Amino acid sequence: MYLDHFKLTDLPFRLSPDPAFLYLSQIHARAKSYMESTIWFADGFVVITGEIGSGKTTLIETFLTEIEEDVVVVQINQTQISPVEFLQAVLVQLGFNPFKMRKAELLATINEFLIEQYSKGRKVLLIVDEAQNLTQKVLEELRLLSGVETTKHKVLHIILAGQPELADKLDAPDLAQLMQRVRLRLHLTALSEPDTSEYVRHRLRVAGAGDREIFESEAFPVIFRYTGGTPRLVNTLCDTALLVAFAKDRPTVSTAELREAIHELQWVEFAARTSTQALEDTSPQLQLPVGRLVLSIKGRVVAERDIAQGRCVIGRTSDNDLQIDSTYISRHHAQVVTTSDGSLIEDLNSTNGIFVRGSRVRRHRFADGDVVRIGMHEITYHTIDHLATSTGAPDEDDGIANEDAEETEQERDR
Repeated sequence: MYLDHFKLTDLPFRLSPDPAFLYLSQIHARAKSYMESTIWFADGFVVITGEIGSGKTTLIETFLTEIEEDVVVVQINQTQISPVEFLQAVLVQLGFNPFKMRKAELLATINEFLIEQYSKGRKVLLIVDEAQNLTQKVLEELRLLSGVETTKHKVLHIILAGQPELADKLDAPDLAQLMQRVRLRLHLTALSEPDTSEYVRHRLRVAGAGDREIFESEAFPVIFRYTGGTPRLVNTLCDTALLVAFAKDRPTVSTAELREAIHELQWVEFAARTSTQALEDTSPQLQLPVGRLVLSIKGRVVAERDIAQGRCVIGRTSDNDLQIDSTYISRHHAQVVTTSDGSLIEDLNSTNGIFVRGSRVRRHRFADGDVVRIGMHEITYHTIDHLATSTGAPDEDDGIANEDAEETEQERDR
């Protein structure tokens, strides 16, 4: 890698949340103070929203490293669950084995635990990440839990973090009672242009660059134009630019290396990209599929996804386009970038990497039938022409199938 070349001690732009690299812009510092306030206030309930890659999870991880020992933390990251599964998840975090309990037992056990901890002078903090996926029924259970109290104080402190859809969901009239309990709410915006420059310098300093300027000053406006100040996009672009400079044996990253990285990523300027995304959201019929990813494990197909021109992000958490719920998969593990020239898969600085024919690769351009190993899973790529030939026509579903072949056969028999 490029660490020795640039005299760095750590990868500065990895995508996984790392509290050591947290850059506190004004809005991020405010969000962190809001999180801390959940412990200070007897009725602490905070909602933090932000776009994908805005730094919500890194803030949570940093906050947790600084939390006092008298706080019991319950952290829920898997949010596509039923109300009973949500209550079970809370109790599992608290050390219980709740899977044979009925719902009434689940609620009673949680309530008793909360009151017991309060009597011992301990606080209980519930943190839900990716909360935009919670159903209204689960949010109603959350409201009931938030109401557990002694004669003077609420006994459960809550932080909800999620994408902007969470704010829209919470503002629904049916959840008015829940919102009345929220003390503070904040939306994380992208970094400003000056903050974007300082963000890059900060991460390089933490990674061992010291006062050395690895990115030349004229590169920073370009970084901002192509990332819009979104931290995750900044990380992806800067990491690719460092690889380009390393391959050219350059001691610094100039606009030339940066533009080569942009070309490799096949990005357009952020403003144009978001405009295109808005068009895709309102006119999905304009984006015809050009290929399909088939996800399997031990020969069993567990998911399929049609891909059109653009990006398909693959990872462990529910904010990915293709989710693989496995401990071998990083939060954001890889991405498939599709253009008129075809599709390529790219590793996003994952821990366990991606493999083609037994060799670890950073990126690989797909040919029809190519298989990429990712963790314990395999992803097979098919062009839409191949699918049309083998099935007579491409599927017209949403591109995601979770049933295996045997279940599909049974459905046809019915």
